[in-house]
Amino acid sequence: MNYIPAPWRESYVKNVYKQKGCFFCRLPKINKDRETFILHRGTYNFIILNRFPYTPGHLMIAPYRHLARFERAPKETTDEMADLVKLSLIILRKQYGPHGFNTGMNLGHSAGAGVADHYHLHVIPRWTGDANFMPLVAGTKVMTEDLAVSYERLAPLFGKYAAGI
Repeated sequence: MNYIPAPWRESYVKNVYKQKGCFFCRLPKINKDRETFILHRGTYNFIILNRFPYTPGHLMIAPYRHLARFERAPKETTDEMADLVKLSLIILRKQYGPHGFNTGMNLGHSAGAGVADHYHLHVIPRWTGDANFMPLVAGTKVMTEDLAVSYERLAPLFGKYAAGI
C-alpha cells in the first residue's frame, strides 16, 4: 500500500474546526473575489483556489448551498459542477500543462473531509515527481507558486472560457 503524506496540511486540519461558520458559505458573500481567491462564479457553484494546496492550481468547486450530502443535491447543481470540472481541466491543462489530475470528493470526516458539512470537489493538477522528500524530512512543503500568482494566471482564463459552458 502506498501513502501520500501531506504533513503541511496539519495546521489547516487543526484550525478548520475552530473557524466560526462555513467558509464555503461565507467567502462568496464577501464579494471580493481576488481577496478570497474565487476564480469563477456559476449559477449554483463557484470555483476557488485551495488555500492549502497540494500543487499549484489546486482548485475546489463548491455549491453555494450548504449541504453535506452530495446525493441530496439538486440535479442542476451537480450538472453544473460536472461542467465546471471540465472547464477547470481545460484551463489548468492550458495554463500549467500538468501530466495528470486528481479530482474527487472526500465526503464525511472519516473520508478525509476537512469541511464535512459542505460538500465540494477538488481538482488537483499533478506532475510526475511532484511529491518530494521535503515534507517528510523537513516538515516543509515547497510550493513553486504563490496563491496570488495562481489567481492572476487563472482568473482571466475562467472569464474567457466560461462563456463556452
